[in-house]
Amino acid sequence: MKKVSRKKFSSEFKAKVSLEALKEQKTIAELALQYDLHPTQISQWKKQFLENSAAVFTEKPSVSKDAEANEARLYEQIGKLQMQNDWLKKSCNEMQHSLTKANGEYSL
Repeated sequence: MKKVSRKKFSSEFKAKVSLEALKEQKTIAELALQYDLHPTQISQWKKQFLENSAAVFTEKPSVSKDAEANEARLYEQIGKLQMQNDWLKKSCNEMQHSLTKANGEYSL
């Protein structure tokens, strides 16, 4: 028996078909023939499109809150690393200065 793999459609394609179904210039059956799809599939995409259309107008999705928290954490880490880097530079300069004094060299 031959294994039948499912077709995979891009989001853009699904949106295009859903919009055409919403326009109602062609019947679902006509669109199914045009795009070689089952009419039920088009109806499901149309339903999903309508259910999720309000998400387009939300101000900030919940994912952005996670991204903002992650960004704040990263900025905090950058600040700590900059402080450590400055401290190390200062320590190295002081150590180099004390070594040159100990060796009787005063040029830096």
